[in-house]
Order: sequence, then C-alpha cells, then structure tokens
Amino acid sequence: MRTLLSILIANALAISGSAYAADSDAQKLAELKQQLADLTEEIEDINSRVDKNERHSALDRIQLTGDFRTKAHSLHYQNVTWNPAIKVDFNDFGAKAMSGAFGMPNDPASPLGQMMQANPDLAAAFQSGMLQGVMPYVLAPKTTQDINNDIFYTTRLRLNLKAKVWDNVNFAGRLSMYKNWGDSTGVQVFDSWRSFTMDGTNSGNTSGDWLRVERAYFDWKNIGGSKTYLSIGRRPSTYGPPTQYRENEMRGGTPSGHLVNFNFDGLTLGYKLGEITGIDGQVVRFCYGQGFESQWGNGEMFGDIVTKDTHLGGFNIDAINDGNHFLQITLFGAKDINDGFKGTMAFPTQLAGIFAPTMYQDMQKFSNFNFQTRVQPSGVIGDMYLGGIGYAYESDEDFKAFASFGWTRAEGNGNAGMFGGMLSDAVFEAQLNADGSEIIMMPSAADEADTKDGYGIYVGIQVPAPYGKFGLEYNYGSKYWTPFTQAQDDPIGSKLATRGHVAEAYYMFDINPRMFIKLAGLYYDYEYTGSGTPVGAPQKVDDVINGSAFSMLPVVDTAYDLNASLVVNF
Repeated sequence: MRTLLSILIANALAISGSAYAADSDAQKLAELKQQLADLTEEIEDINSRVDKNERHSALDRIQLTGDFRTKAHSLHYQNVTWNPAIKVDFNDFGAKAMSGAFGMPNDPASPLGQMMQANPDLAAAFQSGMLQGVMPYVLAPKTTQDINNDIFYTTRLRLNLKAKVWDNVNFAGRLSMYKNWGDSTGVQVFDSWRSFTMDGTNSGNTSGDWLRVERAYFDWKNIGGSKTYLSIGRRPSTYGPPTQYRENEMRGGTPSGHLVNFNFDGLTLGYKLGEITGIDGQVVRFCYGQGFESQWGNGEMFGDIVTKDTHLGGFNIDAINDGNHFLQITLFGAKDINDGFKGTMAFPTQLAGIFAPTMYQDMQKFSNFNFQTRVQPSGVIGDMYLGGIGYAYESDEDFKAFASFGWTRAEGNGNAGMFGGMLSDAVFEAQLNADGSEIIMMPSAADEADTKDGYGIYVGIQVPAPYGKFGLEYNYGSKYWTPFTQAQDDPIGSKLATRGHVAEAYYMFDINPRMFIKLAGLYYDYEYTGSGTPVGAPQKVDDVINGSAFSMLPVVDTAYDLNASLVVNF
C-alpha cells in the first residue's frame, strides 16, 4: 500500500513538471499547484488511515480481558489459643549435663547454670529426676482469646492475555493484583502458614498493589497432525473444577480444585482421547512441574546444600466432559518435599522472645517494629501422593451439582526442622551454641516416620433463583488431609484444606451479563491443627485449648466469614 502511495505522489510531481514545461501561463500553473496540494492532502489522509489499520491489525494479535473484584469481609475467630512447646529428649540432655558438657549446674557462669537460673521450674524438675524420655518443654504460658475483625476490605484485579502465535500455537497469561485496603507492604506477620508469602500462593495472598505473573504458558496443539498437545510455562493450576461455581466463572484450571490450588511452573503433555473413543471431551494429560529449587538462589553457601528440588508429576484425566456431565480423575505425587518453601515473612515479636532473646532485648524498645526475613527450609522431610475423583452435573436449565472425593498420603523420612517433620513433630536435643556460652535446642529427628493417609470430601449445589443464583457447599477434611490448595484466597484460610468442617452459603445477584454481586457466609469448625501444611503433627484443637497438647502457632477453634463482593468482567 505504501508503494502505491509513493507512485501516486511521483506521478503527480511528473504531471506538474510537464504541465509547467508545456505552458508557462501563470494561471495554469496555479491550478496545477492547487491540484497537487489537494492530491497531497488526500494521500496523507489515506496514509493516516493505513497506519491506523496496520496498528489495529498488530494489536489484534493480543486479546486483553480481565475482571475486577472488590470485597468486604467480617471475620470472627473463637478460642484462638497459643500454647507453644517443643518435644525435648531429656535423656540426652541429662547424659550431657552429667558428663559436664554444659558446665556445672551450681556455677552461675556456666551454660547449664544460666539455664537453671532462668528456668527455676526446669531446674527443680531436673534435680528431682522428673525429666526423662521425650517430654514437652513449654516455651510460653497458654493464652486463649476471641478475635473479631469487623471489616476487612480487599481488591483483586486480574488481566488475561491471549495471543494466536500460529494456526496451532497459542499463548495465554494472567497478571494478578490482590491487596487488602490500606496495605501494600507485601509481607505479613507469620502467625499461620496461610500468612507465609511464597511463589505458589502469591495469587491468593494479599501481597500488595503490584501485578504478579500468575500464569504464562503456550499451547502447541495437534502436533504433527495428531491429537497430541504440549503446554509449557507457569501453569493454569488454580480455580480448577468444581471450585469455579462459587467464583461464578468458567473452569479456571486444569487439575481438581479440591486437590490443587497452587501456582507452579511445569508442562502438560495431553492427548484428546475422545477422538478415538467417541466420548465427548475425553482428554488424558501427563503433568510435570517443579515446586522448589534447592540450589539456585538458596540460603546456603556453594556446595553446602541440605535441601533438594521438589518435583511434581502425575495424570489428570477428563473422563467425560459433554456439557452436562463432567467426570475427572486426578493422581500425582510430589517427591522430596522440604519443611517449607522460600518466602518472606515479618518475624513475630512473640517468637523473638522465645528463640532470639538477645535480639528481643532490643526489639522491646521498638514494640511496633517487626523485621522482615527471608525463609529457607532446613531439609527434606519426605514424599506426598494425592488422588481424587470428581463429578459435576449441569442441566440445560442452569442447575448445578457436584461431589468430589480426595485422598492424600504422606511418607515421612524421619527428618524434621524447627516446626516438625512430615505430619510429625520434631524431637529437640540440647547442644552448645557456636561460642559455647549458651545451651540451645536444635531439632534432631521426627518423632514418627510412618505413612499417614488423609481424605477429604467436597459437595455442593447451585440453583437458579430470582435475579441470580443460590448455592450451598460443604467440605470435610480428616486429621491427615493435606491438599495443595494454599493459593485459595479465603482470608481465614483455604476452606478446602481445612482439617474439620466448613459450610458455605451464597447468593449471586446478576446486575448484567458481565457484572454481579455476591453475598456469602462461611463457617469453619476445625478439628485438628495445621490445616494447609504437611509440616508438624496435627493435634486435636480441643486438646490444645485445654492445655494437654501444644502448638508452635496459634490455633483456631471455630471461625466465620460474612462477606459481600462486587465483580466486574471486562
């Protein structure tokens, strides 16, 4: 098109030159100049429109959509109990103390003497021979309270990017911002595993007013003319079925949302089996990913590595997906799980008083300050396996019902860090610090290394109602139930990771086809501690409240979340 425009301009100039040569009359020359000016203006207008068309064609390669949600919560927690203690091998402690490894108990300058002076009850029990075997070593007095956060606002913005690279290659991505009003620090005080900001949970954690890459991957379809496809990148592994119903959106992720709501990087190799079997929507997928990188960017020096890479792999099968019936089977494993992830947190002052007394002396002068720290796991604690089957029915009249069953297995290896091993507690042993001036307790092993199975159930219905739809959901998790759903953005904690009962009711009011209001309520009844983490032995919540069991982190008995949200899709 630009070549054509150049030819037109050249011809116009040639015409004006020949006219001038043939007739030097001033009037004729003026007319020709006016014609040239008009032609130039018309060409510039055409050129401008061509530029706009070219620009529009370029932008059409990328489709930009998104959604905006603002939400108000009223959060209430009952019988929040903190009763911290560690399990100590007092046989080992006594043997070392009697051998003189810690100095003399009656020497106030020795490490043992200082410990006895600081802990009179411990000294009395030690001297009377009551400290034997593995026993709890209480770190702070038990406290219990109710907590009410009457109003808690959040804003979530998600931008979806799509591009057609070639006939059988597409790119997709999603950028997410999720924040609570009045806070963009990106780091929360570590009072639960939910508050721990890390790679896998950033999309579901209120981390600030910046966009994060929640998803970025390509799909290469019909490879070599077959029904095989390959997808690599930051995976669509959040908001999978059947959790999309409570979000009032289409299926958001590939794996079962009952088992996985967690960001990870990896690949999927799939085959459209339905083209052979004749069953609508039948797809078999092999999925692989990495959940933790142990060497690059770790917290250890070169070669001094105690952690390992965590690799994930398994199968996700859509057995039926015909528009009315959906049946999915999931089975995968996670090898070499560490006792945590790389992440950041604000260190609680209360824990500083227990584990960093020297630092705590200065922290007391700045009681409203918390220092931010980067966390590195201390070692590998075992492997995990997850499996499940889920069914959903959608009628042509917009009635929906679903049921999902999940299974988790934890295989510990006997190792443990400060917060425990694989669904087990750490046993601590006494030793001297680096300069020999203080006795410190260090985790030596897990108190158990046997295999532990857990299960979870998740059911719900959604029915048409005046001006919208009404839904009811219920889920239950057993003592050792440990799914990977920590990125679910429920502020109390992922409801589907709960070891106990959760009931939810909601009403969605459709304002227009791209905008709705949701009123909802969730009630949590926790039976065991540690929901959402494989680290540490689950304890009965009632036992922690009455003081017969202990927990390093605060324990919630029951809680409820009343919320209202406004969602706009664009």
